[in-house]
Amino acid sequence: MTDETPNAPTGSRTVDPRSLRALAHPLRMRILDLLSDHGPSTSAKLAAQLGENTGTVSWHLRHLAEHGYIEEEEGRGTKRERWWRRKDRTLVLNTRDLQNDRQTREAMEVYQQHYLERTFQRAARALSVPPTGDWIGAGNMSDWGDVRMTPDQLRALGVELLAVIKRHVPDPDAPVPPGAQPVLIQFQALPMLPLPAEESE
Repeated sequence: MTDETPNAPTGSRTVDPRSLRALAHPLRMRILDLLSDHGPSTSAKLAAQLGENTGTVSWHLRHLAEHGYIEEEEGRGTKRERWWRRKDRTLVLNTRDLQNDRQTREAMEVYQQHYLERTFQRAARALSVPPTGDWIGAGNMSDWGDVRMTPDQLRALGVELLAVIKRHVPDPDAPVPPGAQPVLIQFQALPMLPLPAEESE
């Protein structure tokens, strides 16, 4: 997920309120995760991975396809066994445009909650395998939780950091250099606003 980027990356899709409400379902988001991480699959394979029945997964796949998140992989499979793949590499969510009504705000909360849970799960999996060789010390984990900024300063920081990441991330269509391995890059810059209960005290 990318939030409020001035220049959407290649292969990205800006999510509108209607398609966000269609996506913000835990099972649909898990299906999209699997197609992103492991490539094209069928409803039967996805159902086995998710512990769901094939009919339920097929229904959600059709819903994702209807809203343009996935597409059928032509030339593969049969009428009874269709292969599905993700269409866009990155989803861009402009939060300012997704606050207009209660349903969209609730959908955004569902999406962000799942996104955050998935982010931590992926980081935990990465940390569960100790690095070896040249990979030792190559990663970085940092946390600044006591910074005071204005909304404009926070927004500018996000834009600049994303630009730096974009400069260093190789083109996904370029040849993979020798010795390259999958790398997890995560970025969050969030306002730590007081909870409603804290405000009323």
